[in-house]
Amino acid sequence: MTAAPADLLIDRPAVTDGATLWRLAKESKTLDLNSSYSYLLWCRDFAATSAVARGADGEPVGFVTGYVRPDDPTTLLVWQVAVDAAHRGHGIAAALLDGLTARLAAERGITGIETTITPGNTASERLFTSFAARHGADLAREVLFPAGLFPDGPHEPEVLYRIGPFTPTTSH
Repeated sequence: MTAAPADLLIDRPAVTDGATLWRLAKESKTLDLNSSYSYLLWCRDFAATSAVARGADGEPVGFVTGYVRPDDPTTLLVWQVAVDAAHRGHGIAAALLDGLTARLAAERGITGIETTITPGNTASERLFTSFAARHGADLAREVLFPAGLFPDGPHEPEVLYRIGPFTPTTSH
């Protein structure tokens, strides 16, 4: 597992974290921003399949949101990953992803993850490519949603990254 800085706690999100997750997503400048309401709901309904990294003050400095696919309960769909700009470059996103998948492998038996990444989002491409390499997992890519499917204006295609099967590490 990739270790986060020692002063960070990897935890489940609480409803009271919803506003901070919305702010982190907004400030990322790369994520599709959803309504603040959706982040509150996410922290309530999908806390068990998501993770936050908390700084010394207890406030989230990064998050991974996800859900277990209803038609494939061995697969975690990672919806969004964000880390506060002041905390980037320290392995927090990798530690969040490793911690979340290890927890869900133990609790729910997941053996794979899926996520979508727009072309040119090199930080996400590196995060998920390195995750696959760390866990000895296969990585397949295909366009899941072509640009023309998005009804609200120009949107790049969403490329599906399918990673697995993997065996999460449990060491820190």
